[in-house]
Amino acid sequence: MAMYSLSPSTSSIRSIYQRPRISAKLTTLVPHQGNLLSWSSSVSYVKLKAKNDIVDKKLPQKGNAIIKCATLEEIEAEKTLIEKNAKDRMEKAIDSMLSSFNSIRTGRSNPAMLDKIEVEYYGSPVNLKTIAQISTPDSSSLLVQPYDKSSLKAIEKAIVNSDLGMTPSNDGDVIRLSLPQLTSERRKELSKVVAKQAEEGRVAIRNIRRDAIKAYDKLEKEKKLSEDNIKDLSADLQKVTDEYMKRIDSIFKQKEKELLTV
Repeated sequence: MAMYSLSPSTSSIRSIYQRPRISAKLTTLVPHQGNLLSWSSSVSYVKLKAKNDIVDKKLPQKGNAIIKCATLEEIEAEKTLIEKNAKDRMEKAIDSMLSSFNSIRTGRSNPAMLDKIEVEYYGSPVNLKTIAQISTPDSSSLLVQPYDKSSLKAIEKAIVNSDLGMTPSNDGDVIRLSLPQLTSERRKELSKVVAKQAEEGRVAIRNIRRDAIKAYDKLEKEKKLSEDNIKDLSADLQKVTDEYMKRIDSIFKQKEKELLTV
């Protein structure tokens, strides 16, 4: 319920940003310092009107004072929109980190290891997955079968020029890739790489949270939300941020375990 206080001592008018429990339109007469104030309200606005000359020294004479109040529905709508945008961006940040993780090979073969391979196909760079089927015949090899055999040479070249450290074997029909055993030193190097990528993911999440907070602050400056509203919404946003940080930590630990397990 909207609450409005008219204090003779301070001669101020304050509003709490909550939806008034009123009908579509309601008009009430309120006595105040020898004046009769009428206030009427619809969904989002409250209008105070002086029946005599002056309501308050700070209000315009013989005029109407309009106080805008965000309803609970409007607050929830703003929160939902900003939070949804933040969550969508955070999901993309997680996906980007996963894609980077998958491109780093562990001790077992995984088709995702070739996710970032781009092949020059008829003059244009295309992702390897779009022009070939990739499978894992066993735990230490990959099989690349192009849909168009004429692309075999281009696929072989792209793999050789990548940083995978694998030598392709082209038999004229398919390309076979054998995964060399990772040394202990190499495993530690790759572990540092995924740690850096995980930190980049955390930075991305923090930046997304920062942008959402700025969006809330903008609404406060526009007088659409109160300071208390912003504090509550920011607290909820922090909970969402913490959840995504935990997901990053969990994914990183799993990847690190795969890398360091011989």
